[in-house]
Amino acid sequence: MKAGVRLAGALLNSLFNNGCNSRICASRGGDSLAGHKLKIPRTWKTAGVAGALTALLLGGASIQRAGAQASALEQPDNYTWLEDIHSAKSMEWVKAEDARTAEVLEKQKPFSQLQGEALKVMDSPDKLPSPQFRGGMVYNTWRDKDHVRGIVRRTTLESYLTADPKWKTVIDYDALGKQDKQSWVGKGLACLEPEQEHCMVALSVGGEDAITLREFNLKTGKFVEDGFVMPRGKQRIAWLDKDTLLIGCDWGPGTMSEAGYPITIRKWKRGTLLESAVEVYRGEIKDNGYGDNPYVMVDGQGHRVAVVERNKTTFEREWYLLLPDGPKKLGLPLKCSLNGLQDNQLLVLLNQDWTPEGQTKSVTQGSVFALDLREVEQDPVHLKPTVVFSPTSQEFAQQVAITKNHVLLATLEHVQGRAYVYSRGKNGKWTRLKLPVPDNQTIGISTTSLLDDKFFLAQTGFLTPSGVMLGDAADGSLKPGKTQKAQFDGTQDVVQQLEATSKDGTRVPYFVVHRKDIKMDGSTPTLLTAYGGFQVSNTPYYDAVMGKLWLESGGAFVLANIRGGGEFGPAWHDAGLKTHRQRIYDDFYAVAEDLVARKFTSPERLGIEGGSNGGLLMGVEFTQHPEMWKAVVIQVPLLDMLAYEHLSAGASWVGEYGSVSVPEERAFLASISPYSRVRPDVHYPEPLIFTTTADDRVGPVHARKFAARMEEYHLPFFYDEITEGGHGAGADNRQAARTEAEEFTYLMMKLMD
Repeated sequence: MKAGVRLAGALLNSLFNNGCNSRICASRGGDSLAGHKLKIPRTWKTAGVAGALTALLLGGASIQRAGAQASALEQPDNYTWLEDIHSAKSMEWVKAEDARTAEVLEKQKPFSQLQGEALKVMDSPDKLPSPQFRGGMVYNTWRDKDHVRGIVRRTTLESYLTADPKWKTVIDYDALGKQDKQSWVGKGLACLEPEQEHCMVALSVGGEDAITLREFNLKTGKFVEDGFVMPRGKQRIAWLDKDTLLIGCDWGPGTMSEAGYPITIRKWKRGTLLESAVEVYRGEIKDNGYGDNPYVMVDGQGHRVAVVERNKTTFEREWYLLLPDGPKKLGLPLKCSLNGLQDNQLLVLLNQDWTPEGQTKSVTQGSVFALDLREVEQDPVHLKPTVVFSPTSQEFAQQVAITKNHVLLATLEHVQGRAYVYSRGKNGKWTRLKLPVPDNQTIGISTTSLLDDKFFLAQTGFLTPSGVMLGDAADGSLKPGKTQKAQFDGTQDVVQQLEATSKDGTRVPYFVVHRKDIKMDGSTPTLLTAYGGFQVSNTPYYDAVMGKLWLESGGAFVLANIRGGGEFGPAWHDAGLKTHRQRIYDDFYAVAEDLVARKFTSPERLGIEGGSNGGLLMGVEFTQHPEMWKAVVIQVPLLDMLAYEHLSAGASWVGEYGSVSVPEERAFLASISPYSRVRPDVHYPEPLIFTTTADDRVGPVHARKFAARMEEYHLPFFYDEITEGGHGAGADNRQAARTEAEEFTYLMMKLMD
């Protein structure tokens, strides 16, 4: 699942699948989604699904409850009435809990100061304007005190590299919202490659995943009169040419999966009614991954290919070429993703060992390989892969991106960032050049150009302000581009990378950020976080708000690289799937034990935080080890694991968690489900539970029901549900600053004197 209360990740601009399809494509990323900003949120991040677009449009419909025989661990579900999200009774309960929490936390002495400091950081003119190449220009989406919902702006590359770029506003979301009388939040642009003149703008009400799409021309800087428009919904698009879109949306009964995502793809020609679009692909209602999605991949030599990704489950997918005589299924394994087209070569990232049809030699899990598109079109079943990158025991692929003539690859080597340029010779062989990136930093591909070989790499670290380096794949050059000014004083802090030993003997690395003069006596207030799911890699990132509000106050911060993530390749993720998930929770607890054993902190000074899938992690640790934590922040979480499949987009995550319809999996889910495991006779820490009414991905129901059960048991808790924000901290900086201030007020109240 994609997520993010400090969702700084890369997801939203390349939202709509043009030119590449990787989990963090070129990063393509704009919100897994637009220009990869490389900061991996403390609480939660995009989950590892292939395709930038899926991140954007998550959310789903409900399906009927189904289950095997109930486990003895299950409790009666007395709070199904809270599943009616907008009912008067539900909202009355929410408002009462919000008021009770605000009465305590917002009246604490630090709250107003922390809120002001957080907003100052978020609105700072010294932030890094993350670049994205479009049509030879550099674009950036920007928010500050004068642009609350943000603007899309552009400048030349030469101007961008100066200290004071000359920006021109292209889209003003605040002005558009005022004009339309809507609480618009921009969700990115999907543009026709390679020129990127013709675009679709994604607009969300209050930050929800459902979007409205409108055609916009970047050359004229205007919305296109009588152009393409798609009404609000969970939908996918890809540009086939300037007059044709491939679209997936709700066409009526039988066209959406049980999880609420499109399963039919149609071709829509300019000047015709949306209803007249011609179907080119149809999946199955049981396709409960992230929908069946169109992609159009383009290379710098003018080749173009249209494909459909059929998401059968969370991590299993089929790929189809859209050819004149219909869709043709590729003979690829179920666990792989297409990552772009270069010199008519399809780039594929493999997440399982695979022996191609008719061959005896296998390709190793974690490899990146190329397929000649001409050969694939002639015989889509008997594929002939050429390996471009092979993983080692410590180095694994993270991102693949395309320039006009080359391929970029970002990797992690023992959670250290690396980057390479790959080139295909006339003999068909691939060679690589290692780029001179700095050590001990997170490295990611921010944006690439198909018009030339320029690219930006993003670099960041816990104490290193985020920046970008300008590269040219043609000669492998790399030079400083732009770095933001420090937003907090980190001169008194230091970063260590350590390891803990999990219950089964697995070594689990983690990072600790702390004062140089720390007293190793267990007295340091410490905030520990992780994600642990969907093959999402957690790496160091510059979190200015956390630094300003927490590190400057003397707190320590810990990021754990537990199983379930992608730091050590697909196997690290697979080790924690379904009934093996306890390994993830054991890893997290092992890190906590190690911190206490080393005397960094103690249970009286240790707090934990996580959101989305990380919110489930928090709930499990809260119920399994209540004595270890003094503070627990649970954000936009899954908590009712016996009902998650019918709540919002839950059916799309069965590949990660398992299903209550399978007896063995139901029994395991009952054993970890925080909603089922909380007990009236146990002493728990007082948690802070945060969610949003507008979250149409995980939804607010999990948080509501968990809080209601705690209330029934007379257990103390704080609960905050804001109305906007979608699956995040707020719809704009002002809302997010309040959320941050509330969280750190709570943490200071619990962990600091």
